Amino acid sequence: MSEKKTKDTRTRNWAIILYPDSAPANWRSIIDDMHIEWVESPLHDKDVNGDEHDKKAHWHIMLMFGGVKTYDQIRELTEPLNCPSPQKCQSAKGMVRYMAHLDNPEKYQYGTADIIAHGGVDIADLLKPTSSERYDCIRSMMEFVRSERITEFQDLMDYASVNRFEDWFPLLCDSSAIVMINYIKSIRHRSTKSMDYATGEVVE
Repeated sequence: MSEKKTKDTRTRNWAIILYPDSAPANWRSIIDDMHIEWVESPLHDKDVNGDEHDKKAHWHIMLMFGGVKTYDQIRELTEPLNCPSPQKCQSAKGMVRYMAHLDNPEKYQYGTADIIAHGGVDIADLLKPTSSERYDCIRSMMEFVRSERITEFQDLMDYASVNRFEDWFPLLCDSSAIVMINYIKSIRHRSTKSMDYATGEVVE
């Protein structure tokens, strides 16, 4: 093998697919014994092929190493798992998002809460929303505040912690709290006049 090709096959993160009917019963322990960070998808048991036939149930697994590994090294490590050939993972964030089909609305949407981190992986960091997703969530929270006549930030936080833990709650804890606090405060203290949100007209 040429030196260039050898270098091209080295990377830190690798993806494999495991099938319930062929993976050994202790497959998680086998990966744990590698002492690496790794991520396990929900069981993909609702995927369909292009011909609308059900795909064979499977897990997507991302293996994250501290240094680069060659294909041959990964193949040797994963041989006991009875899985197809490992694939280079170009983006850890993209792989984790694919585990729930977040960027593939035409595919079945799996819950991000069912993505399992192993070895200390920070799933929340890998699943941070894009700017457009964050703005959509803020708009949804504003609509909820108006429709439910929320007048205290605590009520929004309590609701989000129970019912919207995957999307609203992290935003309220991290970067969007001040927006929603001021929005709720503005509703609570505004005059009796109100605005038609569609037209921007102030009405009595």
